[in-house]
Amino acid sequence: MGVPSRLGRYVVRRRLGSGGFATVWLAHDEQLDAEVAIKVLADNWAHDDSVRRRFLEEGRFLRRVESEHVVQVHDVGELEDGRPFLVLTYADRGTLADRLKQEPLPLAEAVNVVVQVGRGLEALHRRGLLHRDVKPANVLFRSTDEGERAVLSDLGLGKSLDEVSRITMPGGTPSYVAPEQAMGERLDARADQYSLGAVAYAALTGRSPHQVDGLGAASRVEVAPPPSSLGFDLPDKIDAAIVRALDPDREKRWPDVQTFTKELVGALDETTHDFAPPKFAPLVATTDDGEKTALSDANKPTIVGAEPASVEPEPEPAAPPKRRRGRWAIAAVLALIVSGGGGYAAQRYQAAQEVTTFAYGGISVELPRGWAKSVAESTWQPPGSANSYQALRISRGGWPATTAGVFVGTTDSRVAKLALGKGTDLGCKHDGDVKAVPRTDGTKVTERYSQDCGSDGSSTLLQRVVDTGTTNSQLIQVLVPGDDEGRAADIADSVKTNAG
Repeated sequence: MGVPSRLGRYVVRRRLGSGGFATVWLAHDEQLDAEVAIKVLADNWAHDDSVRRRFLEEGRFLRRVESEHVVQVHDVGELEDGRPFLVLTYADRGTLADRLKQEPLPLAEAVNVVVQVGRGLEALHRRGLLHRDVKPANVLFRSTDEGERAVLSDLGLGKSLDEVSRITMPGGTPSYVAPEQAMGERLDARADQYSLGAVAYAALTGRSPHQVDGLGAASRVEVAPPPSSLGFDLPDKIDAAIVRALDPDREKRWPDVQTFTKELVGALDETTHDFAPPKFAPLVATTDDGEKTALSDANKPTIVGAEPASVEPEPEPAAPPKRRRGRWAIAAVLALIVSGGGGYAAQRYQAAQEVTTFAYGGISVELPRGWAKSVAESTWQPPGSANSYQALRISRGGWPATTAGVFVGTTDSRVAKLALGKGTDLGCKHDGDVKAVPRTDGTKVTERYSQDCGSDGSSTLLQRVVDTGTTNSQLIQVLVPGDDEGRAADIADSVKTNAG
């Protein structure tokens, strides 16, 4: 399906994602001046009455639930070809699955997210509904006035409790589904509790508790090993709470979701470790042939406002690093969780995500410290130019085959307009339009956002050319995880050069 210009009265911006049954588009509601997500039934299912009925049933389920932690349905419509669509709350900060591709969450953040998702599930259960597909990809994040909120999405497998009190068809995502659901048995709210326990496990470790390929294997799982068995330093009560939620025998699980999440919150202050500030990632230069070498004191970039990083190559860990957590940090987030506040955004960019200024050879940029796995100063040759210019590359891995990174290349104004290449040339699947960005200082700025980029196809690429009219012009490329265009723009705005 090509990109439609409109869906009903909504102006389409770009595609957010697609699955076997539907495609989701970012659109603008001109009447309310708001961004929305529109979920459209896939055209190959347009004439299947049972799929169409299930699609519309999701909208009815969502309308029955009033919770700030469940995606809301604002409108329902139908295309000219008869396909229905749902107009939903737009979650502008990506999914939990996106974030876990980078690294597991710190303990307090993970518990905060699980508590918020748990509140969404409690609202469903109070309305007599089961979600039946709780997993990281269905946990979304959206901006709020207070910071950020986790919301539960996709009730495509949702069922009323009176329906699932009878024998049902097996369904769900194998690595997160309760054994009784995988077998098609009668269900109750403890099936969703099991899935939430699996999400909590993944949030803390980066992987699901059971690596299974199908529902048959999911129906035969045994008691999950505690998350700390994977090398993570966690309070005993956190381990015990999650393992109990994941018990294959539902009679041994917690009585309900609220009891489970309260146990997690109560366990937050279990740790007695002293707080250790995050260590800087070793700065590693990537040579022309792709090999990584430690930067010497003579040529390593300056990290403004920070102690120098180790220049020894980073050894491959035998197990995931243990997380050290302090009482003071946990207590602050604990208060926010218990009071019902968000609390999540205030912690989001700490530790490896703390924003730091990197400067080298007249180029500086502000970006998360945890991205600096590979830092290389080199030269580059812009399209249409026979000359080479200074450049700086910072990323989690080699550029551009990564999920997060920055490239800044200086250039002459005469060739700057030729420097904006296509994002598809860097592995992106979808290019946006090239747009001029108004500036009051006389600088000419053009940029393009491309989607589905990076080594895993889930990042956003911003390409920007800044034509200053001098040899101090720049090509800036910023790759950020998920669909966070605002974050990409903030990083690009922080670039400063004094070359030439």
